[in-house]
Amino acid sequence: METVIENKTVNKYPAYKHSGVDWIVDVPSHWEIKKFKRVFHEIKKRSNPELNCGSISFGKVVYKDDEKIPESTKKSYQVVLRGDFLVNPLNLNYDLISLRIALSDIDVVVSSGYIVLGNSIKLDKTFYKYFLHRFDVEFMKLLGSGVRQTLNWNDIANCDLIFPPMEEQTAIAHFLDRKTAFLDQAIDIKQKQIELLKERRQILIHKAVTRGLNPNLKMKDSGVEWIGEIPEGWEVKRLKHLGNSIIGLTYNPNDLCGIEEGTLVLRSSNLFEGKFKYGEKENAYVKSRIPEKLLIRENDILICSRNGSRDLIGKCALATKIDAGHSFGAFTTVFRSDINPYIFCILNSSIFKALSGMFLTSTINQLTIGNLNSIEVPIPPINEMDEIRNYVENINLKVDTAISLKEQEIEKLKEYKATLINSAVTGKIKVS
Repeated sequence: METVIENKTVNKYPAYKHSGVDWIVDVPSHWEIKKFKRVFHEIKKRSNPELNCGSISFGKVVYKDDEKIPESTKKSYQVVLRGDFLVNPLNLNYDLISLRIALSDIDVVVSSGYIVLGNSIKLDKTFYKYFLHRFDVEFMKLLGSGVRQTLNWNDIANCDLIFPPMEEQTAIAHFLDRKTAFLDQAIDIKQKQIELLKERRQILIHKAVTRGLNPNLKMKDSGVEWIGEIPEGWEVKRLKHLGNSIIGLTYNPNDLCGIEEGTLVLRSSNLFEGKFKYGEKENAYVKSRIPEKLLIRENDILICSRNGSRDLIGKCALATKIDAGHSFGAFTTVFRSDINPYIFCILNSSIFKALSGMFLTSTINQLTIGNLNSIEVPIPPINEMDEIRNYVENINLKVDTAISLKEQEIEKLKEYKATLINSAVTGKIKVS
């Protein structure tokens, strides 16, 4: 028998039976179905403070920063050795993206909240690395109890697992190692292409906002290191002479309310790639009275001015009609002027983020009003502003379109990878 995956004809097993497991459905007729507790067992907690700390990150066991973990806390951690399976059973409803089961290839200690598993019978661990990833995505996140949807060993012990013959487990593991390595490489290439597109965009924008569009114009020294030479008819001005900087709204937890009752407050986490994103995790609504100047206007520039991550300071977005009428939080600063759409072309360049970083200290990641106002920027005559802004907007449109296509290709590769893994580990395709 044959079936088709992504327009490729593949072999199937000669006979199938119902597995009794809803998310798996049919499996090859000679494969066994075993209870989780017959294949794996929970390893009793072992301690070893000499080992580095670790955790699960998207289906892999990784090292954590030991310096941030007190010695007393580390002593309570449990050991995970190479070849152990690690399960993060906490807060399953926190997100539906992270992979929470991993086959460890390092020796570490992890929080006692994790479940450490060892195999009770002979099996191919790489096969079960792939299978348990699918178990996690398709089924495990439906388990657990409580507000935080947390599970324990007993919640998974009686779940059903499939158990192919050993030689088939190994063949499937080798097949998936080869195929996923190829797909991961293709994904990595496309992600690097996206980064190159972003770098190229920043180079073109920086050149346009500092040197203009006419390469034949006579140049002069701007007197500012990051700007360099500018066309003779241009000026250099501090932001304080071009508009007003306004710190966002300070509110307390008692001001928070539901979407129907209050005003949306945009926060620094809402700023993304020069635009705003409106997602449940980023949004906040307040019921307190908001001053007129703290309501967003079209063409305001919102700047991330305080954040736990230094890299995010200086991230900014230009407000549209859709954003107008909302407010903005205290970790965000608005720059407001008559030429904001042009100023945004400058502030949205990588140079502005580098400049904003110059003002940060080791104690706090903050871009103050004074620091922001002191930044010097090149300003062309009014008639050139529209030309440069249109040029920059055209670059952004082309680059955003190209990036979107690359991201769609990456998603298709990820979907194919997930389909391939699922089909192989559940016997929907036969691996030689």
